[in-house]
Amino acid sequence: MILSRAPTRITLGGGGTDLESYYSKHGGFLIAGAINKYCTLLANRRFYNDIRLSYSQMEIKDNVADIEHRIFQAALKLVGVEKGIELHSAADVPAGCGLGTSSSFTVSLLNALHTYKKDFISQKQLAEEACCVEINILGEPIGKQDQYIAAFGGLTCLTFEQNGEVLVEPLRISHESLDQLEGNILLFFTGKERSASEILSDQDEKCKHNDPAMADNLHQIKDIGLEIRKYLENEQVDMLGELFHAHWEIKKKRSGGISDPFIDECYEVARKNGAAGGKLIGAGGGGFLMFYCENSHKPQLIENMQKMGLRWERFHFDFDGAKILVNT
Repeated sequence: MILSRAPTRITLGGGGTDLESYYSKHGGFLIAGAINKYCTLLANRRFYNDIRLSYSQMEIKDNVADIEHRIFQAALKLVGVEKGIELHSAADVPAGCGLGTSSSFTVSLLNALHTYKKDFISQKQLAEEACCVEINILGEPIGKQDQYIAAFGGLTCLTFEQNGEVLVEPLRISHESLDQLEGNILLFFTGKERSASEILSDQDEKCKHNDPAMADNLHQIKDIGLEIRKYLENEQVDMLGELFHAHWEIKKKRSGGISDPFIDECYEVARKNGAAGGKLIGAGGGGFLMFYCENSHKPQLIENMQKMGLRWERFHFDFDGAKILVNT
């Protein structure tokens, strides 16, 4: 039996510059943190010679080609596991919540399958294989950050070179600043789930066709990501609220589907009740609102967000990345 897990993530700055349509022309940069909300996969040798999958549905198939779940099918084909296996998945947060659950699932699955085959796989290879499954094989119009953060974990800076190479660097942050950062970021679930592909496809098409407004928008977002890195490494954590707010105001201009009247209202209520700034995590349209709020204002912010019907979700940063918990 093999038990594999991979973390989800929050993006602190630079999100959206990890799409090939942007970084292949301008280079991309973002900073993200893996968090202790996991996608977990259990893999076990099956007594029968078929394949049994358990997720929100159950499948028992004789051939990989007959599997309905697209990621399961693509990963099994890629790794070369054809029969005699059962796979069970579970997640701490729902799909479509903006925390990169799809990529976390893909990374966890690939790690389980390689371990099942007794293959050695590096974090880099794991991230690239997950990108291959989601972007190249399944054609999702998404970027590379989620796969890399799920594989590497930590508070991580990702530089996307124009040739497709990804440079992975841990954020150089002090223990004191890390504690302040983790303590002052609050996550609230809006109750809305959405497909990142639907929103990102519009951005992707505009970048492919050299839309100047979209390019300028992402240039600004990238610059904010670099600023956030500078302030965090210089122990000026309280600057994040202002930068989150600037990021959100710029991000909303990309597409009418990124926010809606309810999300806008929640954001304004948060700003009036102690939040220095914030943004929706992920592509937009729902999922989690993230706010930077100094400690003295946190009870007031939490109370008022809960009055709006939002769920406060506690978290810690994860520094393990993709991990095999059990291998027997």
